[in-house]
Amino acid sequence: MVMIQLNDENDKLMGRNVDGKLEELSILMVWHSIRPTGSVPWFDMVWFSQCIPRDAFLVWLLMGERLDLVERDRLMAAQMVDIEAQSSCEQASPPSSIFNNADRPVTLKFHEVVYTIKVKKQGWLIKKKNESFNKHILKGITGIVSPGELLAMLGPSGSGKTTLLTALGGRLGGQLDGSITYNDKPFSSIMKRYTGFVTQDDVLYPHLTVTETLVFTALLRLPRTLTSQEKVAHAEAVIKQLGLTRCKNIIIGGEDFLRGVSGGERKRVSIGQEMLINPSLLLLDEPTSGLDSTTAQRIVSTLWELARGGRTVVMTIHQPSSRLFYMFHKVLLLSEGNSLFFGKGSEVMNYFESIGFSPLVAMNPSDFLLDLANGISSDETSCLGQNAFKQKLALAYRCNLAENLKAEVLEVNDHVNAVLESKKPERWTTTWWQQVTVLLRRGVKERRHEFFSPLKISQVIAVSILSGLLWWQSDISHLQDQSGLLFFYTGFWGFYPLFQAIFTFPQERMMLDKERSSGMYRLSSYFVSRTLGDLPMELALPTLFCIITYWMAGLKAELGSFLYALFALLFSVLVSQGLGLALGALVMDQKSATMLGSVIMLSFTLAGGYYVQHVPSFISWIKYVSISQHTYKLLFGSQYKQGQTYQCGNRTCLVEEFPAIKSVGLDGQVISIVALAIMLVLYRVIAYLALMRVGMPM
Repeated sequence: MVMIQLNDENDKLMGRNVDGKLEELSILMVWHSIRPTGSVPWFDMVWFSQCIPRDAFLVWLLMGERLDLVERDRLMAAQMVDIEAQSSCEQASPPSSIFNNADRPVTLKFHEVVYTIKVKKQGWLIKKKNESFNKHILKGITGIVSPGELLAMLGPSGSGKTTLLTALGGRLGGQLDGSITYNDKPFSSIMKRYTGFVTQDDVLYPHLTVTETLVFTALLRLPRTLTSQEKVAHAEAVIKQLGLTRCKNIIIGGEDFLRGVSGGERKRVSIGQEMLINPSLLLLDEPTSGLDSTTAQRIVSTLWELARGGRTVVMTIHQPSSRLFYMFHKVLLLSEGNSLFFGKGSEVMNYFESIGFSPLVAMNPSDFLLDLANGISSDETSCLGQNAFKQKLALAYRCNLAENLKAEVLEVNDHVNAVLESKKPERWTTTWWQQVTVLLRRGVKERRHEFFSPLKISQVIAVSILSGLLWWQSDISHLQDQSGLLFFYTGFWGFYPLFQAIFTFPQERMMLDKERSSGMYRLSSYFVSRTLGDLPMELALPTLFCIITYWMAGLKAELGSFLYALFALLFSVLVSQGLGLALGALVMDQKSATMLGSVIMLSFTLAGGYYVQHVPSFISWIKYVSISQHTYKLLFGSQYKQGQTYQCGNRTCLVEEFPAIKSVGLDGQVISIVALAIMLVLYRVIAYLALMRVGMPM
């Protein structure tokens, strides 16, 4: 035992004042392995730094004689950054009890995982028909991660890290062979409830604040046994746990140069969404991408703390710093779908040294491992090519590590099964109505900038005033003009809601895929809430348009006629919106859906009865499915009646004999209403069925 008395000189070395709070530190140093050179092994230092107070460790670093200067400076820098990263958390109030330990620890095992995709051959100009080959993305990957461990999957781009992580999260379809078990059981809806998955891209609503994002997630994902106040308290606890208090009232941002929180804070919000359910298994795809080293260290420190609570944490990471690397309990090194190493992070360098590969100079271990995975040898005398070098490393793994690892994975631990299955949860944590109300509130808050967009309102008002001036006080004697105005109603309010709705689901596909994959809500809840949320603005703008143009243009000055015309216009808007939703959900590509929507709506417009009165019989069927045709007929019915006359030159003519009205007809109003109602329901059913393939829960 070594006693260190902190006097004024030591205190000056520490750069702080003792103030009588810390006068003596007792440091018990028990080292089990000392290198021949007398230097302290690096991983023993990391262990030692976690076992004694930080102040004592820093003093020992300053006074120690067994560390070389490079290792001492590096470890001191790591400790100081760790102190700064946790200072905000130490000042916060104690986190909620949900973060203490995982409720149901999970042991993740994957044995001989193979994933194959079929690739079609392509020629220089055209695709070669019926020619394809199988490409192996994963080639027999094996490993085990126990509760309390943090596994980092390393490898160059294209090595299969994200594919393996997606498979471990139960989200990978296709030709997946091998076994992936959770407490020796296959993936199930029960396991999904205790699995958190953080994608590489932070899929968040840009106009919601940090607090709103986490509160809405809590209201949807936490069980119905908790009250709304308790769910909000859980969200506040996550905010404090992840150090987001300073930015909790700032919007997420990130879309169309919208300023919001920083990249590191956005990543912590994504992690916080998964932490709300207190997951037993947490999977993260490159959580440190695009972040500076200090921010990355803070995030990995948070993950390390979560793992210490009995959770199983698996992450992919591209090129971690040395500080991050030494925080990993286990490391999996991949290269072109092959395993090159799986084991403890503290043993990886010793393993490669034992098979004849070691860095020539001091370097970041992750840099050395990535060089190996890319087929770059540190031995300049090696004559092997990159592919041969990778095959040599894969063969060495199979000869030295694979058999022992497989034996460990195949061991069955029955005592953990009862822990996970002690209580079978319901499929949905909240009721259908709760999901609808929460999603409706969230949608209104997120899209309120669209609902009250000055640009949209100004556009509609400008077109309304211009139309009113062009058709100013046009009476029935100018029947041609009035019929033109009514057809303009059908055209403008056929295209406008169509293109607004086409972008709805393609823009939200990633969010829907993410939330549906995690089993957050029913598809029907989302669909109904989205439909209800869009109604106010979808109906407000055409109502404003109709009010302005109807009275300026001098149409039939009766309240009943005005309400009938308004009903016909709003009905057609809802049907056109449904068509746009269906096209967007079917195609899921904005450009393709826009082109398809233009062709369909133009066909409906041309067959609407205004441009062509004598449509050939072989193509006349289009008018029966034309939104424009049925809307045009309803608008005519709001203004004119059978037997009504108008002045056509020097004589009086019947309204129903006017060419445009004759081709459409004034009778059959009920049939047109029924036809539009059928299309209203049919288009939305098609949209709903098309959305079922997005984020299909297991």
